[in-house]
Amino acid sequence: MTVSSLACVLFVCLPLAWPGQAPTANESLRESTMTATIERLMRLSRVITLRSSDNVYQTVQVDKAVTAFDGLQVGDVVTVRYTESLIVEVRPNAKPGPIANTTTEAHARGDEHVVEQLKTVVTIESIDSQGQFVTYRTYDGRRIMRPVRDKALLEGIRPGDRVEITRTYARAVSIEPARR
Repeated sequence: MTVSSLACVLFVCLPLAWPGQAPTANESLRESTMTATIERLMRLSRVITLRSSDNVYQTVQVDKAVTAFDGLQVGDVVTVRYTESLIVEVRPNAKPGPIANTTTEAHARGDEHVVEQLKTVVTIESIDSQGQFVTYRTYDGRRIMRPVRDKALLEGIRPGDRVEITRTYARAVSIEPARR
């Protein structure tokens, strides 16, 4: 996953810190649902690769409690429900850096449900007056502008803020045949 795509998802989905606060983490736990075709199925690791109707691929590990996994076949169209955790922490002294995969550290803390955890730091460059777009700079100097679905997500964020972003994918919690 690229820095720009990680940061795009995070700025579209996350609440951010209020001004005047000491740097604290804000967490947004959300459940995502995807209806897609199973492109690849790995039974031993319980991992499926899905392709949506607009050709977006998503790989998901399926929790052992999901018994429907045993009946799945490549080509099945399914609706998968999984969880994502997004954490944003304003870090004034943090150095922007590439995306770091921190999955191993999450497992060491005892969270065996984590499939993938990614972390990066970006610098906010600007927020449009309507709060519809945010521009940020990545560690390698790329300047990226992204739309923001909910302008309340940008409250308290100012140009120059450095923000550490952690995105965690957890296992699929349900799989059902898609309704046609």
